[in-house]
Amino acid sequence: MNLRDLEYLTVIAEENNFGRAAARCHVSQSTLSIQIKKLEETLGVQLFERNNRHVRLTAGGAEIAARARQMLQGAEDIRRIAKEQRDPLAGDVRLGAFPTLAPYLFPRCVGPVKQALPKIKLQLVEEKTALLVEMLEAGKLDCALIAAPVRQQGIVSISLFHEPFYVAMPAGHALAQKTSLTDAELAKLDLLLLDEGHCLRAQALEICQSIGTGESGRFRATSLETLRQMVAMGDAVTLMPKMAVRDDDRVRYVPLQNPSFGREITLCHRAASARGRLFGMLGDAIRQSVSA
Repeated sequence: MNLRDLEYLTVIAEENNFGRAAARCHVSQSTLSIQIKKLEETLGVQLFERNNRHVRLTAGGAEIAARARQMLQGAEDIRRIAKEQRDPLAGDVRLGAFPTLAPYLFPRCVGPVKQALPKIKLQLVEEKTALLVEMLEAGKLDCALIAAPVRQQGIVSISLFHEPFYVAMPAGHALAQKTSLTDAELAKLDLLLLDEGHCLRAQALEICQSIGTGESGRFRATSLETLRQMVAMGDAVTLMPKMAVRDDDRVRYVPLQNPSFGREITLCHRAASARGRLFGMLGDAIRQSVSA
């Protein structure tokens, strides 16, 4: 049994299909089948249930596949440790962020990050928070920008900055000329929010609950830009993170008096990662890009 056998096992477990798994592993389907059969003989257990269309992990196979992923990640960490010893501030860095942050922060921080860490190569990924955490745990990301709190075991969070929320409303709205809004004024507004799966939706709902109001059930958007256009058309009021605020004659962005209404952005990475120093410097560069 070797690491390649474990890689074959985990890829088949993900694909549930020998043909697709063979393509991912760059081997023939027959070679893959033979290696898995040998692995089953070595371990003395059946790893997969097979039929003409699908393969499915047995109960024991699922547990072994989970341990195999951990071992493969451990091997990757060993490679990273060796590489960091040669040059700890160089190499690829896969950085993720969620959809209501990535379009606004990535363009601001890439330049400062390259200046602070000229030997790294950033690979940027935009996904929803739940998938970012999964990718971190699976070793498919090195670090990710995630709104606090992050409670997953084995994940470390570096606090970066607080991003306040603004109320985006049509320029002709009765409250559009206010310099700020109180909790009571916010509670009277009929807010449109993002769809399920966006962390900004959960944060907005927490605010609504804290002031005794709820969301409008008329519409749920899949992006901040859709919400912005709904506001511009005079048909909506919503919460907008500060970095998403833009000059627009049709939309007025009014700050909230309550300083707690916002989100805490953190840089998360695996606690077992050997690149802690690099992540600290990366966090500093991102933090400075926001405050500049």
